[in-house]
Amino acid sequence: MKLKVQFSFILFVAFLWTSSSYAQENVDLEMMYKIKTEGTRNSQIQDLAFHLTDLMGPRLSGSTNLRRARQWTADKFQEWGLQNVKIDSYGEFGRGWDVKKSYIAMKTPYYAPLIGYPKAWTEGTNGLVSSEVVLVDIQSESDFEKYKDKLSGKVVMLPTTLSTSPAFSPEARRLTDEDLENRKEITINAATGARYTPAQLQQMRDQRALDQKVNEFLMEEGIAMKLSGTRGNFGTVFHTRAGSYSTAKNKTLPEMEIALEHFGRIERLLKNGQTVNLEAEIEVEWLDDDYKGYNVLAEIPGTDKTLKPELVLLGAHLDSWHAGTGANDNAAGVVVMMEAIRILKTLDVQPRRTIRIALWGEEEQGLFGSRGYVQKYVGDRQTQEKKAEWDKISAYYNVDNGSGKIRGIYLEGNDQLIPVFEKWFEPFHEMGAKTITRRNTGSTDHVAFDAVGVPGFQFIQDPIDYGRGYHTNMDLYERMQQGDMTQAAIIVAAMVYNTAQRDLKLPRKPWGK
Repeated sequence: MKLKVQFSFILFVAFLWTSSSYAQENVDLEMMYKIKTEGTRNSQIQDLAFHLTDLMGPRLSGSTNLRRARQWTADKFQEWGLQNVKIDSYGEFGRGWDVKKSYIAMKTPYYAPLIGYPKAWTEGTNGLVSSEVVLVDIQSESDFEKYKDKLSGKVVMLPTTLSTSPAFSPEARRLTDEDLENRKEITINAATGARYTPAQLQQMRDQRALDQKVNEFLMEEGIAMKLSGTRGNFGTVFHTRAGSYSTAKNKTLPEMEIALEHFGRIERLLKNGQTVNLEAEIEVEWLDDDYKGYNVLAEIPGTDKTLKPELVLLGAHLDSWHAGTGANDNAAGVVVMMEAIRILKTLDVQPRRTIRIALWGEEEQGLFGSRGYVQKYVGDRQTQEKKAEWDKISAYYNVDNGSGKIRGIYLEGNDQLIPVFEKWFEPFHEMGAKTITRRNTGSTDHVAFDAVGVPGFQFIQDPIDYGRGYHTNMDLYERMQQGDMTQAAIIVAAMVYNTAQRDLKLPRKPWGK
């Protein structure tokens, strides 16, 4: 009985502490009104989205278009009157690569244009290729001999294991109330052992080794081009890379990936004894003048004498893949963050802490920009060395899940923030944003900050058609939900403002020695 009373007392004290913390969070509702009004009546979302997608084009890491986008965003920040605008190098990235020409069509048994794009960081074709297509089926090294001295100047394709599936589900989807409730649930799974058995791991290693030998063999044979299928339906091409941005400059095969339906047609024709001829040309340019990677930074300086050195960061990654214009991944996030800081600057807010926007480079190749920034200014996740900005950053806010509405926020396990964010989200419940979950979400730039103990957050967003469209040739302006982006920019601006005005930095999870 005594133990039960003690436990009840502990729960009561915890309740009082939580309630007290919640009550102490002040929200300037007049400023919330101003942010909503500026964001809805004077939104620049449409114009920013046009410039970053249609006008800037694809923004592959290290490419000319990414360089143009960096300069354009920096110029826009200058135009808005932000301070300390700079294109800041975080260190080395590697080689840039531009597509100058890409063309492919089937010539026989009849003419048909094909949907296809060069794989990133691969070589060009050295002019127009007009060639028979050869289906090369190599299951072991013993199969090399039957293709020896027969492939020079040919277009080669390997059998695919990919297949299409009926599109039964609707393309666009919003999160339901049940979905949002499920986001709050944390499931703890018992250890279930390794994901793969030793035999499966060895099989994968063997297959990778064979794939490498196949590519080396095809290069030695002097093929004109390699043709690959890719996942996706209805002509959507999920584009990838086959070469490397490494400064080692290793040679690669010219390789184009085409829509799976087009790949399947050619493969079936060949398997049924028909001759297929293709015409194709790939022209690329390698950029070896600057191997550095860069982020774009700009600020609204703080005004409080004590808190001005502290920082509130908001950001998104500026790079994309190369066949579409990276509309939802991640021009949408960049536009939302740019609009959020524009709203605050237009309202002439006088933040107590400094507000800094960061547009990251080279996220798609492994969070290069954000991790480079953190390594340079914040902390080393390996040695746990704390650097100059480690104890100055109150929070980092990120958007990188498409252009859908913000529905809430992931706390990355930081329970202390529940009463804070619940209060901050209250003015936006009618906009559909109210879910606060302790759960983690990964694979984007907030991870770099969370890894060194700095509060980093990604928002819960409606997926709409994000999962079907990002990293594809159809990730274009038309797929952006600009009304939703307006809502998102308003909420981000409010979150950043509240963080900048708070008496104390946001509470942190333990980190460091």
